[in-house]
Amino acid sequence: MAVLLVPASADARSTYAKRTLTVGSQGRDVKLFQKYLVKSGFPTRASGYYGSATRRAEKKFEAELGRKIDGKAQPRDQKLARTVAKNGGDPNAMGQGSGGQGYDAASGNPTEKARMSSDGRTAIAPDSAPQEVKDVIAAANEITTKPYKYGGGHGSWDDSGYDCSGSVSYALHGGGLLSKPLDSTGFESWGQGGAGQWITVFANSGHAYAMIAGLRFDTSGDSNGETGPRWHTETRSASGYVVRHPAGF
Repeated sequence: MAVLLVPASADARSTYAKRTLTVGSQGRDVKLFQKYLVKSGFPTRASGYYGSATRRAEKKFEAELGRKIDGKAQPRDQKLARTVAKNGGDPNAMGQGSGGQGYDAASGNPTEKARMSSDGRTAIAPDSAPQEVKDVIAAANEITTKPYKYGGGHGSWDDSGYDCSGSVSYALHGGGLLSKPLDSTGFESWGQGGAGQWITVFANSGHAYAMIAGLRFDTSGDSNGETGPRWHTETRSASGYVVRHPAGF
């Protein structure tokens, strides 16, 4: 009986955003995702079954956040829905940090470079950027409140803090460009040599950072002395770094 009395939400949270949800999916994670959709302003029934109504709600959610519109709730979509729901259900309260058109679909970024959101913390991807780049930016946005933690992001994607290479790894993983975390030395031989059109990683034996659509994503070099994964509008010297980029980007 003690097992039966454990709140459903406790088990659901442990498996939440671990798989892609599509029509026919069932489970407590589905029900929790449906609740987050409702709180975010995209009505559906929290039944635990991913039916046509949830698919319609998900497609509206994807369109609002500039995500690929296919009605399939990728783990990234589920995390974004949770974040918006916990933000009081107002997508705009977070600033335009979805990595797509921003949480306010009417306010995109028609430039060729990413720009900082009004919250001063998250970045807005260019409308013209490939979806993979938008997803990289969205992933980076998710950890911009995390502190610097040595070794963070290497034992688990979801960590309490991230180091330099762990931060870059997390962002690239979000765009489907990296399957497992790399340390800074590993990034020295990753991908292809030279600067990329959208994403460039700078690495040496002691540090790694990335330039993504014109913004620097880095755990150090902040003018205010703050550490941890953050976006920066200013560049830093690339002297002593190996320059790499993901193929095609």
